[in-house]
Amino acid sequence: MRTPFNTTKTSPRDSGGGGGRILLPFTSQAISRRALEAAMRLAHAEGGTLMPAFLARVPRNLPLESPLPAACAVGMPLLEAIEQRASAEGVPVDARVSRGRTYRDALQRLLRQEPFDRVIVSATDGPHSGLRQEDLAWLLDNVTAEVLILRPASDDARRISGHAVDGHF
Repeated sequence: MRTPFNTTKTSPRDSGGGGGRILLPFTSQAISRRALEAAMRLAHAEGGTLMPAFLARVPRNLPLESPLPAACAVGMPLLEAIEQRASAEGVPVDARVSRGRTYRDALQRLLRQEPFDRVIVSATDGPHSGLRQEDLAWLLDNVTAEVLILRPASDDARRISGHAVDGHF
């Protein structure tokens, strides 16, 4: 019997913290603008907190706690851009970085540590970028939170990236 992730006796919404906790995991230097906008609209409408999370892969030849300057150079500017955009819209933000041997491992570790009400994932068409189809299926099968997977239309190339804040790091 599988144990689902995020099993808590009380929902984060029941703990008096306002709306829900909305996890927005990402793995690269850009994310679909539609996914970010959907997460921000939901957080704003429900008085919730947007929780963007950069999922960093740690090579197996390194300890899990190893510094990851190359990964952080990719993910941290986008994390900062998401925080700035959400804050400008009046949406509370509580960002995370999670490490793992794979993106799914990093996501699993984060989901074990904290409860979330919703998980909004930006699906990609590229087989080597972001969470794979198997990871998305795992997410739907194993996470007790509401899950929304958004894949932009093939002609919608609008993305949010951290390029505007590159000099910041």
